[in-house]
Amino acid sequence: MISAMAVRAFLLAAFFVGALTPLKCLAEESNQLPAKATMELSRELLSLLQQKRMPKYSPILVRIFKEESELEVWKQDVTGHFHMLKLYPICRWSGDLGPKLHEGDRQAPEGFYTITSALMNPNSNYYLAINTGFPNDFDKANERDGTFLMIHGDCWSSGCYAMTDEQMGEIYSLARDSLVGTQPSFQIQAYPFRLTPANLARHRSNPNMDFWKMLKIGNDHFEVTQLEPKVAVCDRRYVFDAYPPPNSSHPLVLDPTGKCPDFVVDPKITRLASEKQHADEVEYAELVKQNLSVAPIYSGLDGGMNKVFLARFPDRIIPLSMVLTNGLQLPQLPAVPWADNKGSLPNRFFGALFQSKPASPRVASTNSTTSERSANSATTTITRPTPAD
Repeated sequence: MISAMAVRAFLLAAFFVGALTPLKCLAEESNQLPAKATMELSRELLSLLQQKRMPKYSPILVRIFKEESELEVWKQDVTGHFHMLKLYPICRWSGDLGPKLHEGDRQAPEGFYTITSALMNPNSNYYLAINTGFPNDFDKANERDGTFLMIHGDCWSSGCYAMTDEQMGEIYSLARDSLVGTQPSFQIQAYPFRLTPANLARHRSNPNMDFWKMLKIGNDHFEVTQLEPKVAVCDRRYVFDAYPPPNSSHPLVLDPTGKCPDFVVDPKITRLASEKQHADEVEYAELVKQNLSVAPIYSGLDGGMNKVFLARFPDRIIPLSMVLTNGLQLPQLPAVPWADNKGSLPNRFFGALFQSKPASPRVASTNSTTSERSANSATTTITRPTPAD
């Protein structure tokens, strides 16, 4: 096993030679790519990489938070751990909180996605694009479908996470440089909101809660280790950092739709995640005891955007009923398939406190003006074409 000192020395070497290494293109020669796809990082961003001791070609990891309308790019530094490099306000996302289920539901994906160079689109109609790879193994195992779910530019979304062109140019360049390094892929973690006890308590009546608690396990593994969690799927659910038992003579093989085999998780990760889990449970229980107000299940709006863009794009947030293909009906959320009378596996893992009796669910009106996402909402039909990359 390579020692931590050796890994650190390797990363330090990469840090010093990175700026001198010529850029190799993704699957194509540079003269076949548009200039926007080969643009070098700005001096300011290169300086920030140096300040944070992050090699130019080291791996990245992207985290998306719908409700906050924020996208974070994390990058591996010379210690081998990930630290946040930069936060980008999201210009537009569509649908509502919750995972994408089917083509045409306007939902932007939530979950864990692996991005390879094949999913980078330098010729997008929406400036530049990174395909999330939806549906992944989890989505397919749960019979979810959809295509062309992207992070792209142009600040317009139909099931995507849309940025400004300037932001997308920078994000694309960071992803491109990461993929020409030693790692063939990077991870996107897409969440409904920051999975804090307060946010979970606010949304405790949402029918997606079991799914979100399952995502929180992977979220916690990342936050306590600052390492990319190893993501797999079995029994139609995510599992994180799973390895074969010590006495096993065979590699761990997971079938997305089959029963999960015996596996173990690194005791250090288990300990750190359990400590965080316990602290979160205590805080959550206190918030529920104080009867923290419950957020509406539906906002009534088609997605949202970060508040910094509201004045610039006042017509981009509209009632969801105006754009759904099934008329004026809000999407019907099915029962969470892995919940049962004994409590779902995410519930059993996360603890009993999240089983507290929820407040009565509420549904927001389609003309609600209480949310930041409803500010400056339009009242006229938008005929923008659907993004297709």
